[in-house]
Amino acid sequence: MTRRKGPPKDVPVPETRNRPISLKDLAAHLSLSSATVSIVINRKPLSDMIPEYTKQRIWDAARHFNYRPNIIARSLRQQRTFSVGVLLPEFSDGYSASVLSGIEDYLLQKGYAWLAASHRHKQDLIQEYPHLLYARAVEGLITVDTPYQEDLPFPVVSVSGHKHVDGVTNIVLNHERAAELAIGHLHQLGHRKIAFLKGQSFSSDTAVRWQSIRKVCKRLAIEVDPSLTAQLEGISPSPELGYAATKKILATGAPFTALFAFNDISAIGAIRAMQDSGLHVPVDVSVVGFDDIYGAAFHIPALTTIRQPLVKMGSLAAETLIARIASEEKRSDVVEVEPELIVRESTGVPRTVIKGRAISAHS
Repeated sequence: MTRRKGPPKDVPVPETRNRPISLKDLAAHLSLSSATVSIVINRKPLSDMIPEYTKQRIWDAARHFNYRPNIIARSLRQQRTFSVGVLLPEFSDGYSASVLSGIEDYLLQKGYAWLAASHRHKQDLIQEYPHLLYARAVEGLITVDTPYQEDLPFPVVSVSGHKHVDGVTNIVLNHERAAELAIGHLHQLGHRKIAFLKGQSFSSDTAVRWQSIRKVCKRLAIEVDPSLTAQLEGISPSPELGYAATKKILATGAPFTALFAFNDISAIGAIRAMQDSGLHVPVDVSVVGFDDIYGAAFHIPALTTIRQPLVKMGSLAAETLIARIASEEKRSDVVEVEPELIVRESTGVPRTVIKGRAISAHS
């Protein structure tokens, strides 16, 4: 028989007369000050100075007695909502989900709530949602791969934002370094004919990444052939966009030995398109993705990719926003993060040239 777990041994059962236990009750029964319990429960910076044993006692008692902080009372007392808004294209795609994970992790540690909305790349929603979130009394806004041009009186942090907007901090990847890593890897393997999948026209990263690719290709004397370039079209987060774009490139019959995709999802679609055309990755063609989403390592073949530190970018965005809310400072700046090349199974030394079908390079 399983016994019901009782309260922590050093915590007497509080007499609350059928009302929810308050922070004061919790502090009294732990023989601690209300300030100490509040610092721990609200995850304030000073909690780092409280012994782990004491913090564990507080959390054990809070869980056992089902203590819930009175957010409304705190908000009224401090005239703050301790909430932020998050605006992103999709909840389901690997990029947005990873960034959101980092945002959630940091906000949870700091005791903030968040309201998230997805706009599905609809311009009216992109314009309307910041105002809607402001009306819900959020204290700041994080946008993810979303253009922000509204003029609202709260701090904004934009992940993958590249436009200078007054009062907005942009969290961006070093795209030139990313292009150097990806194209440099293919160049070192011996690839000179490289196909490219460009991002959709509405993606924040498309223009800056393509500019970086062209710059690095020029430096390495690699021709960017228009017949080997296709742009992703559509708003679906499915690999089918990469599949369709790759089919267009294959239909030209132009020879290439490698493909650099805009993201991992389109790279997965590209690999399927090649397989359906009788080609094998990486024997006939090497493929490099971008982002390093969770599924990249488990795809067959495992995907060589450029890792964006997406979770870190989300956490950094949340940390930056909370700091700006606290300082009440309105500024425009850029925080740059570095990419990493992750080499797996989808790239190798070129052994074939593609021209309608696979032809041995030695035949």
